[in-house]
Amino acid sequence: MKNTGFTLSLLFFIGHALYSQDKPKNAVGHEDGSKFRQMYDVLATPNAYRTASGAPGPEYYQQQADYRISVELDDKKQQLFGTETITYTNNAREALDYLWVQLDQNQHAKTSQSPLAESQNPDNAISVNGFSKKYLQESFDGGFKIDYVHDVSGKSLPYTINATMMRVDLPKPLKHGEKFSFSVKWWYNINNYMVVGGRSGYEHFAKDGNNLYVLAQFYPRMAVYNDVEGWQNMQFWGGGEFALPFGNFEVDITVPADHIMEATGVLQNRAEVFTAEQLKRYQLAEKSFDKPVVVVTQAEATAKEPNFATAKKTWKFKAENVRDFGIATSRKLIYDAMAVKIGEKTVMAISVYPKEGNPLWEQYSTRAVAHTLKSYSKYTFDYPYPKAVSVNAQDQGMEYPMICWNFGRPEEDGTYSDGVKYGMLGVVIHEVGHNFFPMIVNSDERQWTWMDEGLNTFMEYLAEQSFDPNFPSRRGPARLIVPYMSGDQSGLVPIMTNSESIRQFGNNAYGKPAAGLNILRETIMGHELFDFAFRTYANRWKFKHPTPEDFFRTMEDASAVDLDWFFRGWFYTTDYNDIGIKEVKRYFVTEQMPKGFQEAKPEFSARKPKSAPGPKVYMVAEGSEDFRPELNKAFDYRDAKTLTAFIDANFSAEEKAKLADPKYFYHVTFEKPGGLVMPIIVEMTFDDGTTEIQTFPAQIWRMNDKEVSRMFATGKPVRKFTIDPKLETADTDLSNNTWPKETVKSKFD
Repeated sequence: MKNTGFTLSLLFFIGHALYSQDKPKNAVGHEDGSKFRQMYDVLATPNAYRTASGAPGPEYYQQQADYRISVELDDKKQQLFGTETITYTNNAREALDYLWVQLDQNQHAKTSQSPLAESQNPDNAISVNGFSKKYLQESFDGGFKIDYVHDVSGKSLPYTINATMMRVDLPKPLKHGEKFSFSVKWWYNINNYMVVGGRSGYEHFAKDGNNLYVLAQFYPRMAVYNDVEGWQNMQFWGGGEFALPFGNFEVDITVPADHIMEATGVLQNRAEVFTAEQLKRYQLAEKSFDKPVVVVTQAEATAKEPNFATAKKTWKFKAENVRDFGIATSRKLIYDAMAVKIGEKTVMAISVYPKEGNPLWEQYSTRAVAHTLKSYSKYTFDYPYPKAVSVNAQDQGMEYPMICWNFGRPEEDGTYSDGVKYGMLGVVIHEVGHNFFPMIVNSDERQWTWMDEGLNTFMEYLAEQSFDPNFPSRRGPARLIVPYMSGDQSGLVPIMTNSESIRQFGNNAYGKPAAGLNILRETIMGHELFDFAFRTYANRWKFKHPTPEDFFRTMEDASAVDLDWFFRGWFYTTDYNDIGIKEVKRYFVTEQMPKGFQEAKPEFSARKPKSAPGPKVYMVAEGSEDFRPELNKAFDYRDAKTLTAFIDANFSAEEKAKLADPKYFYHVTFEKPGGLVMPIIVEMTFDDGTTEIQTFPAQIWRMNDKEVSRMFATGKPVRKFTIDPKLETADTDLSNNTWPKETVKSKFD
């Protein structure tokens, strides 16, 4: 017996060796290229600061910067003068030798590098004004003029200005838990943003000679120091927005006495700056939950336009736990407000605008503010601040805590198109929504634009649709991103590209992330799982500084849905989705073994078979050599003796009544010319005109990234198969989405 066993083993070894020689190995191996591999290669390693679940870790910390600011506006010269005292708290474990302060206005300085970093081509035609500005005129000088940097005793501190950043050297290292206070005095020329550009500045009204100021980045602001970047002191080139620590603000703003103002925070001296009548109207607004109350009327604002007050007033604001501060001021401003119930709190929704904004603004702005707060709170957390303000500033769309600038005005005769109306509503919703992302969920905009713009655009879409079901949203639905994703690859970059290097900024940082989140919510995860995970992310990271990893990990952690394949493809590549129907075959069932039948050899498995082979039925493809005309009919399992016998032997009468009754069988082969992985959504249209949709998860592609197949057993004959009938997955080529193939209409058609 031993000799026989040895002989059998030897024969097996020789046979295996000969078989191996018949199939030589590839000369070179390969790495795991699966679209479903986990993202350990691209995500930062979890640690005590940021956990693998996407939540803040036990060692998470963030710095605090508190401000005491006094500024004065010179309306005649369009200049701003200010002093501030910053108290900085170091909550990091390590000591700091210096502090970095942002000087964003230096982007408008004569020495700014921003204009030099842009490629230029000759203009085939250029306006006289444009030519003069570009080649003849002296460039605008809007940079900060720093008069001093002092410690609290008035002693000068050494500092170094590098473009839009200023390093303040500390007299001794600032240890964990310690505070350091210092003062800065500065001034700058305010830019006319309609001429020079910029995210803030002033608009001049030639007809009445007045200015409307929207002031931001107007003070030296602390940069972020954290566990991810250390100091986030990347220069401000104009594209990547801002990274800022949270803190408390006390701000005194001195302006002409006839100005009306709004700003971040709670106004401390309303009785001093409003008239008695205006104060009464504001108190009415605090109790008006159904419609806005006009606090400063158009007649009052218009009456002040010809007169330029020489007297001054100081408006005093306090804001707690905010990352920034914004101001809007002008004698032209109309003011309306209403109360909004958010959870247990009452929040004020406010709009300020010149008469040039009416009647559009008095009809819609404050109502849109109120709706936005309710909609965003529903999907994230109750809005925590006491107010949200919408300011009408032409050619602007920019956000700050509790206040934002928004474009959109009617014609001079007060008429406006639907395009102007919905454009204005969209920007109000978007900019007010930024209070949530990134003013509260405080991501690093200098690095990742999509973390605030993309998430906010997605939330904007939800708010727009609930405001008006017919709202012509420009971004959000998957179909709207198709032209971008199907474009020339040389003009595309992944979403996970630094803010200053993004091409096609609006599509990349706004549209594509929003469409991706919409696909997750509508198609991949469903509303319940997505909404819970998204709300978890928002609550974990409100008033904190999240990274992309924190978002990706939380969405998986809170939903139990593996999304690495989606985030890898959608955010880290420029791959596009294209799934098509390669082939459809009809099959028929018979008990007679086809002539060309060959038993398929099962793959080796260590598992024991569930049941031994027994009587069979055979699937025969229409048109094959084994097909017989008598098979071309609706199938009834009762006509198959082997099936009838099996069912009679194994099922009770009650169980038989629950059995499916398939009559037609289709084998559909799907191909994937596109690089992205997506679920396969298939609509079957039957001969009687009814339809049925079946969805196969993205994991169907895990074994073969190019081609997969499915059998469809139906009770009625199928007239047509259609992939992605509701355009949910951003499929870039619809010409291969139907069987029988249909001609897709061109854009011209």
